[in-house]
Amino acid sequence: MVLDLAGGASGWKAAEWKGALVRLRRSVAAVDRDGVDAWLGLGSGLFAGGERGPRLLKEMPSFAGDLLDPAQSHGDVLVQVAGDDEKAVREAAEQVVGRATGWRVRWQVDGFRAGNRVEGGKGLARNPFHFTEGFGNPGTDREAADRAVVRSGQGEPDWAVGGSYQVVRIVRLATELWDKDSVREQERIIGRRRDGRWLDGAPADERPGFAADPDGRATPVDSHVRLAAPDRRNPPPLVRRSYSYDRGDGDRGLIFSCFQRDLAEGFEAVQKRLEGEAMAKYLLTTGGGYFFVPPPGDAWTDALFRD
Repeated sequence: MVLDLAGGASGWKAAEWKGALVRLRRSVAAVDRDGVDAWLGLGSGLFAGGERGPRLLKEMPSFAGDLLDPAQSHGDVLVQVAGDDEKAVREAAEQVVGRATGWRVRWQVDGFRAGNRVEGGKGLARNPFHFTEGFGNPGTDREAADRAVVRSGQGEPDWAVGGSYQVVRIVRLATELWDKDSVREQERIIGRRRDGRWLDGAPADERPGFAADPDGRATPVDSHVRLAAPDRRNPPPLVRRSYSYDRGDGDRGLIFSCFQRDLAEGFEAVQKRLEGEAMAKYLLTTGGGYFFVPPPGDAWTDALFRD
């Protein structure tokens, strides 16, 4: 479950913001146990006019084909609660919201991961288009940290070292239109078989031969995976963790989520390459935002709200 919270409705001063954030972080930490993962991300709304925020944090821009609903975009704080037990996740989220004095929920979306499993150290799941995704993620914690965790020397504030930029995108999928296409056509649009194998016959965990296929006869040059990562030897520096959602009345899709050290080198570089992809007509991004997940502990609040 992803919840976007706004604070300061009564005109909080710096000390009140600090206290509210500390209490909220501790409430989130209190439910981060027993099979439930929970964390918070800081939105650009917290740093308006300030100089102490993460260097790259800003409102998520509207990319080609987006139709962002302001009521479901951006925000002060993001709280995400995840786990295998739906009841436990929901109860944990309710506990956090119940203790979030002074905060209000601006938008939220419930997600699930169909076919959720781990293979080769990678978390895989089946998306609403019936394709297994997650093969592009790193297979070890060390590789994941190398892509996602902010290091010293990046020009970020000292307090931000050890944190990560999180992108959340609420992407509505035209599943009825998609299902009218043949499986073969769907696979050419994605650039993989439904089970993850490459169209040139390479196994899912090996590199496809894009260089030997410059005209896209095996894998179309406008396919999703080929545009997203044209050089499989140098994968995009991000870690993806997405969820499906279904709000009913045909509103179903993907809660796209990824973590990176650098927004421009990670998500934004991939998103720009995807402009004009064959899959674009099936996608409509309606909300989400950019957030910064701070390192563990409360030390970052002292840095943000020092006199």
